[in-house]
This record gives sequence, C-alpha cells and structure tokens, in this order.
Amino acid sequence: MIQLRDKGGDLRYLYKEAAAIQHLCRKYGALFIVNDRLDLALAVEADGVHLGQEDLPPRRVRPLLRPGMILGISTHSVEEAREAEAAGADYIGFGPVFPTGTKTGIRPVVGLDGIRKVRAAIQVPVLAIGGITLERVPGVMDAGADGVAVISAIVASREISRVCRQFLAQLRELGGGRL
Repeated sequence: MIQLRDKGGDLRYLYKEAAAIQHLCRKYGALFIVNDRLDLALAVEADGVHLGQEDLPPRRVRPLLRPGMILGISTHSVEEAREAEAAGADYIGFGPVFPTGTKTGIRPVVGLDGIRKVRAAIQVPVLAIGGITLERVPGVMDAGADGVAVISAIVASREISRVCRQFLAQLRELGGGRL
C-alpha cells in the first residue's frame, strides 16, 4: 500500500502526482491511499482515504466513499481506536509507537504496550506508525500489529528499492499485511 501524504501542496500539482501514483499502483498491484484529502482520493479513484483526528469526521466521510473504498484513521489511544472502528474504519494507524521526526507537535509515544492494548480492544487491522525501522518490525508485529507504516526508514535511505523489499520480506515472514 502506498499513501500520498502531502500536508501543504498545491491541489492541481497534488492531483497530477496522485494520478501518476494511482497509475503505478494499479500497474504493480498495490493499493493507493490518499492522506487527508477526500476530494483528491475521489478525483483520482484512489483505493481509499486516510484521515487524521483533525480531518473530516469519519462518520461523514464513510457514506461519501465509492463502494469498496478503504477508510483508514490515525489514532493515538484505545478510545480513539474504538471510535474509529465504530465510525467504519477499515484499518487504523496507531502511534506513535516510537519517537519520530516526521511529524511536528506529535502525541506521546505509545510503545509496544500501546499496540497490545489497542489490539485487544478492536477487531480492525492495526498499522503501527511512528519511528518504525527494520529492526523494530519484529517487536511491533509480536505486540499485535497487522502491519507498519513507514516514512523515514525508506525515504532517508540511499537504496529505497532495497529497503522496501526488505520491509516487505520481513512483513511476509512475520505474517503481516492483512487488510
């Protein structure tokens, strides 16, 4: 799954980028999710949209999605995860599990214990977010995550393709990736 996450881009530029990413995802059999922007997700016929706690309310977004579209929601507590599931989330992003430098003003680290607690509280898949590295994936999966969301460990690499393959191989080996 590839997620387009651009918090401040020009909408026309984002549309062109999203359309190109959607084309590549279809070509290679990957899901394409747009972060925050329901309008953009619908315009490029993305596979889904991912909402944060400050975005449109999930209960209002779910009816606007095309049949089969995925709704993901970022959560930071068991209570938010339960609310997201009740609102129709197909999966949640949960964290930050570890310290991360990709978001400003982030919430407290939830740790592996937070993953265990949220896994016990909800039925939808849980994707661990925040500070995820190759070395941390086994512990996160062992704590109950169904998968991971990764930014820095991939985009900061000089060998992005190799690192992506390593993450995918590790997740397959550990039984992750169900959505």
